[in-house]
Amino acid sequence: MTVTTSAPARGPGVRRGRAAAVLAVAVPVVLAAAPLFLAPFVTGTLSRVLVFALFAVSLDLLVGVTGLPSLGHAAYFGAGAYAAGWVSLRVTAEIPVPLLAGAAFGAVAAALTGWITVRTGGVYFLMLTLAIGELVQQVAETWETVTGGANGMSGIPAPRLGGEPLVLAGFVYWYVLAGFGVGFALLWAVARSPVGEALRGIRDNEPRMRALGYPTARYKYLAFVASGGVAGLAGALLAAQQRLVTPADLGFVTAAFALLAVIIGGAGSLWGACLGAALVIVVRDALGPSLGGHGTLLLGALFVVVVYLLPRGAAGLRLGRWGR
Repeated sequence: MTVTTSAPARGPGVRRGRAAAVLAVAVPVVLAAAPLFLAPFVTGTLSRVLVFALFAVSLDLLVGVTGLPSLGHAAYFGAGAYAAGWVSLRVTAEIPVPLLAGAAFGAVAAALTGWITVRTGGVYFLMLTLAIGELVQQVAETWETVTGGANGMSGIPAPRLGGEPLVLAGFVYWYVLAGFGVGFALLWAVARSPVGEALRGIRDNEPRMRALGYPTARYKYLAFVASGGVAGLAGALLAAQQRLVTPADLGFVTAAFALLAVIIGGAGSLWGACLGAALVIVVRDALGPSLGGHGTLLLGALFVVVVYLLPRGAAGLRLGRWGR
């Protein structure tokens, strides 16, 4: 009697899982090795991409995972940048003190404003966050003794590691990459946890989640504070990377660019938000000057194309479906 055994099926799900595992290892390795092969200017641009990507991912926790579109999220990003810059100037620039200060200040600012905003929804939430963002920007422009006013906070010292300042572009990049990795890992853990599943349920059908006994306002408040804390962490990285913080960093334009990055990358996909942020920074900062300053026009056209052709953003693109 002959017994035959069949090989386990290897469907598309297995292949996608293996591809995701390979990318999860290859992407960090490539990012870590990038300064060894890139020019300082390109390395600095890549640092800005990582900073803005972390900011966009923090916003995606609200927009894509929880279903709370915000137009004032730059308030926590800028608040973290100002806090990290102030600590670096007045206290110490030793790592990780400015990072912790930025994350803590962003979380506290989100906690103070979130208990009001999460009790609203839809257009009311959108307009309330916009009002908070404009209010915070106005405070930054008028509180000259702390923020420097309209001129911004300049002269921020470089971050120090063991007493040595990180002034070379490659060292600053590795510092930003480490901070990005910590922030992204935290948001990834939240999104993949039972809390993240509850947030997606609230996004899809909040009345049903409330009927099942979930304290939806509490869950939304938790997401709001966590998102603000990571946005503050991204702001602290911004202060270390460009060593200058201005009121524009917490204004409406910055928040709109972050929301644009989330939509282009695909709301609800954290890595998609990173992809959208990279596209925004490259078009705005790298291609914009060569286009006569019309980078924002190109971004607007790209946004229209994505809305009509890729409603789920770049993260929803499947080569096979696109081919069909």
